[in-house]
Amino acid sequence: MYISDFDSLAAFCERASGAKVLAVDTEFLRERTFYPKVCLIQLATPEESCAVDPILIDDLSPVRRLFEDTSITKIFHACTQDLEVINHDLGCIPEPIFDTQLAAAFLGLRQQIGYGALVESYCNVHLPKAESLTDWSKRPLDAEQLKYAEDDVRYLPGIYERMVEELVKLDRLSWLAPEMERLSDPDHVVRPPELAYRHLKRSGSLTRRQLSVARELCAWRDGVASRRDIPRKWVVSDEVIVESCKRFPKSVDALKRIRGTEQLARRDAEAMVHAIACGLACPPEDYPQVKRKERPTAETESVVDLMYAMLRLISDKSGVATQLIATRDDLLEFVNHREKSALASSWRYELAGKTLEELLDGQVGLTVKDGKVEKL
Repeated sequence: MYISDFDSLAAFCERASGAKVLAVDTEFLRERTFYPKVCLIQLATPEESCAVDPILIDDLSPVRRLFEDTSITKIFHACTQDLEVINHDLGCIPEPIFDTQLAAAFLGLRQQIGYGALVESYCNVHLPKAESLTDWSKRPLDAEQLKYAEDDVRYLPGIYERMVEELVKLDRLSWLAPEMERLSDPDHVVRPPELAYRHLKRSGSLTRRQLSVARELCAWRDGVASRRDIPRKWVVSDEVIVESCKRFPKSVDALKRIRGTEQLARRDAEAMVHAIACGLACPPEDYPQVKRKERPTAETESVVDLMYAMLRLISDKSGVATQLIATRDDLLEFVNHREKSALASSWRYELAGKTLEELLDGQVGLTVKDGKVEKL
């Protein structure tokens, strides 16, 4: 069902308000803009699915009311970008949510499984990829495009139902709940300009003083890009910002000696120099905090290798994806600061932390039998 007028949208949303679940997906463009431009919103209940045209419908308040209705579980597949789009265009973050990609990692499917592979696994349906590069902002949309778009939600209610049954059977539904809540946390969805430096490529090479400059430059860049609604890199690239943080140019001429600044208007160049000066003027106690990766000794590295082998064994037997349980950095933290580690509490301790604790304490070990690693 293609919905391109408000009355039809309101009628669908009224029907959907009685459902327990609502599958959601979006089609958007952002290659040439700062903010994602939503072009289509796909919705599905267990009874019907539709594609809502936000380009032709100005008032999306009925959809927002559904998203804010906490009695309806919103089902997504890989929700991060969809939540960002919805928050920007509708001014809300749907909750509660259920992400089938995340749930799949608890159920023996690979980490970050694609939607097509998920549908094939649960529904034995092969979805075509012919429209994957469609320009969804162009109108009119043809029947094939609309079918492709609705396919992204029509299977989700049924998959959700089966996943919940499996999670309950395995007693893992409670494991999933806090992970889902984290996905819809506003701090996860919204990126404040003053924290934009945390996403700067190669920022790990910067000192705390240099990061103070990066914080000012990235906040300035986000402000300019958002006002002009253009991609950040069109204002200035990450590479230029990192180099500026290392050189501390104090004049436009000095800044312009950095390759990649040729396109900067003088006004922007002056603003960058001012931002650099603000970063340098920041008191040391207000510099950004840096969590540097600990460098393990050769002995500790060997211990982590052994722990990772045990983790892989736990992952294979439980069906929970290895990376979801812990990374190598998590294992190192467990060795050096066990009480602070994510593996020391909640379901991660129940599933893996306790066994890893026993491994470190010499109570269990690993052996090879018939070419396979097994726990002793």
